[in-house]
Amino acid sequence: MRTHYCGHVDEQLLDQAIELTGWAHRRRDHGGVIFIDFRDREGLVQTVIDPDTVEAFALAESVRREFCLKIKGRVRLRPEGTANNDIRTGKVEVLVKEMELLNESAEPPFMLDADDTSEELRLKYRYMDLRRPTMQRNMMLRHKVTSTMRRFLDDNGFIDIETPMLTRATPEGARDYLVPSRTHEHKFFALPQSPQLFKQLLMMSGFDRYYQIVRCFRDEDLRADRQPEFTQLDIETSFLDEDDIMGLMENMARKLFKDAIGVELDDEFPRMAYAEAMARFGSDKPDLRIPLELVDIKDLMANVDFKVFAGPANDPKCRVTALKVPGGAKLSRKDIDGYTEFVGRYGARGLAWIKVNDVAAGVDGLQSPIVKNMKDDVMAVIERLEAQDGDIIFFGADKTAVVTDALGALRVKVGEDMGMVAEGWCPLWVVDFPMFEHDEANNRWQALHHPFTAPSCSAEELKANPGTALSRAYDMVLNGCEVGGGSVRIHKQDMQAEVFKLLGISDEEAEEKFGFLLEALRYGCPPHGGLAFGLDRLIMLMAGANSIREVMAFPKTQSAACPLTEAPGEVSATQMRDLGLKFRKPPEAAA
Repeated sequence: MRTHYCGHVDEQLLDQAIELTGWAHRRRDHGGVIFIDFRDREGLVQTVIDPDTVEAFALAESVRREFCLKIKGRVRLRPEGTANNDIRTGKVEVLVKEMELLNESAEPPFMLDADDTSEELRLKYRYMDLRRPTMQRNMMLRHKVTSTMRRFLDDNGFIDIETPMLTRATPEGARDYLVPSRTHEHKFFALPQSPQLFKQLLMMSGFDRYYQIVRCFRDEDLRADRQPEFTQLDIETSFLDEDDIMGLMENMARKLFKDAIGVELDDEFPRMAYAEAMARFGSDKPDLRIPLELVDIKDLMANVDFKVFAGPANDPKCRVTALKVPGGAKLSRKDIDGYTEFVGRYGARGLAWIKVNDVAAGVDGLQSPIVKNMKDDVMAVIERLEAQDGDIIFFGADKTAVVTDALGALRVKVGEDMGMVAEGWCPLWVVDFPMFEHDEANNRWQALHHPFTAPSCSAEELKANPGTALSRAYDMVLNGCEVGGGSVRIHKQDMQAEVFKLLGISDEEAEEKFGFLLEALRYGCPPHGGLAFGLDRLIMLMAGANSIREVMAFPKTQSAACPLTEAPGEVSATQMRDLGLKFRKPPEAAA
């Protein structure tokens, strides 16, 4: 029905007869000549209808926003002084000869070029929202990203293999979405949180290199970059170590950014140990565009009279840390109170600070309610942080996790508020993660990544020192966001069994939940590893969007609902009976 897309019409088509299909984006009547900005997925072109084309002109008079049309016309240059150099089609227009109405449109629920439409309304009429040029660009970028990924992986010997959507529930990780089985009474499938075990089984099956762009499901609380269903690029390889895998994924990332958005990433991504990232930046996904760092001052505070600092300084489970903000002395007391409230969300009980007004004046050149409690010891802090006139220093003194989380978040918040975030892209590999983290409330070990991650030590060493054992895991971080994470996997049965024991998974539970994996490990399982990229989050960054909902065609709301289809919805009593289910309370009472 067409010869060209609207967005492809340019000077190369001058004087040619073309046919277009699309939607009326905007109609303007200029004293007998009608202009219609005509739009499709590739962009917009200006069309002109004059009274000489009687039938087309009569139809154009009745055209309203979002009418679906077919147009035949001739390409010509726009009159001098009317060109729009911001778009590909801006130097030409189409003089319409024939116009056909393919379908009328009701009054749109919102203006497609408005920026203040509520997200709830946009999601309710998502098919209209997806017509907006921004959303069309985002969806086209998503297509370009996945196409580039597939080509790279195909060219490097990877095989695209699908794994099941109906599997069984596992005891680790987020909540599963459960699916009751009609044919197996009182039993449930689970939707996969990831294809982790299946891709490991594929390595045991000899397929060597696997990938899949796969849908995953987690029943968890939502944030801007979380959804109950999301997409990841899942990758697994055999006979490669972590350096090989990271090198291969760097190559893919460089090609992806160059081909999809024209960005040249670094020739080699830097690597940073988890412990260093937490110490310097208070995060295992540091944004290196922000030139602020945490500095430990625990040794300087051990003997001060100020108990707020001295107490944590002498407690091995605590941390005393400072964050210098160049030029921050200009912050008002209201600003500081706001930051105090901000760190409180991370468990901090306050936020001590010092404004450096005049370094040369010593203690007298400092402004802070805590200076009088620290006396001359404070100048050692000023010296270590190399503070200058006009700086402000924030302090954290509490349990290590509280200080790290609070000042790490404050570093990002202040950096953004004060315009310190540099332009560009800062990729980073974070490596040498701990195998486990300790759950103090339940006095048990938890896997920092997942229980199939290989340690960088022997099973005997792991059993003797689980708290200090490191894993062979690695995360790709980009501008403060984790976009991919993976590890070398456990490929021997005795090591996997030992990890289960350390996690408090009994032999009986391990056999019930993972018996098939333990059995498979007995049959010549190769060394293997891989990773998964969060596709939605990665594309969100590449598109410059604020939420992954902006790069998903049909996302859910913050409450995991779909305004478009009104899902989740009720099911009939017959369906409930077929599944052997009934409500403990009537739906109205349960609500």
